Amino acid sequence: MNERELKSLISLLDDTDQQIVQEIEHQLKSQGPEIVPYLERFWESSFDAHIQGRLENIIHEIQFDQIKNELQIWSLSNSFNLLEGLIILNNYQYPSYENHKIVLAIEDLKTEVWRGLHYDMTPLEKVNLMNHVLFGSFGLAGNTKDYHHPQNSYIGQVLDTKKGNPLTLSCIYSIIAQKLDIPIYGINLPKHFVLAYMDMDEEGNEQVLFYINAFNRGQIMQKSDVNSFLKQLNLYPDRAFTYPCDNVTIIKRALRNLMSAYEEHESSSKQQEIRTLFELLA
Repeated sequence: MNERELKSLISLLDDTDQQIVQEIEHQLKSQGPEIVPYLERFWESSFDAHIQGRLENIIHEIQFDQIKNELQIWSLSNSFNLLEGLIILNNYQYPSYENHKIVLAIEDLKTEVWRGLHYDMTPLEKVNLMNHVLFGSFGLAGNTKDYHHPQNSYIGQVLDTKKGNPLTLSCIYSIIAQKLDIPIYGINLPKHFVLAYMDMDEEGNEQVLFYINAFNRGQIMQKSDVNSFLKQLNLYPDRAFTYPCDNVTIIKRALRNLMSAYEEHESSSKQQEIRTLFELLA
């Protein structure tokens, strides 16, 4: 569909016949994401608020369909890449965000940690180095003033503002660690999200050396601390709460956080869309 045909269709969006409008919207949406830049250009040049509103809805629906498709593909074939899953989620709220900025920021932080690494470092020394780079030099911190704000769940915003929730801070931490072959993984702890430094015992079985609280500037926690926390919640220290979870579980938890955040901010339409994304992974 060329620009002339698009312009003709868009000019009919103010038709009083709702069936005609719905058919035009269907035709435009069927063109897929490639049509979005054209629609945005028409929106900018239009002086009709009614047409602008309908264009905004069409653009959003096209972009939301794209997010659904990308998330499904990620969960089925690329869920080993947690960063990609977080970027897809970021694109839901910020579709025009330049994704390469996220990748570059992560790579820059990785390089900064790598410069301080030595082959004979202990696990605790490696964690202290990561804490110094991420929380000291770069300035990442928990958003204690606006804990429930949706932006705390979007990695692009967290890297820009340097404020986030336990899950997103933990994700940034673990992504960088794993790029450097440091075995730090996410722990799906109820009411909180932490990290674990993993190791092998003498029999070759995975074990947790210690836990890391990224929301509290990388505070070290022992197994007894986690067990006490679970006891306060009247929960048994099940393996699902104390050992690393997979990336799909992490993204699902991020989506649950967003559902709660949008409920807190009284945005029912976004809450429903996030629920739709969550159900795709269920």
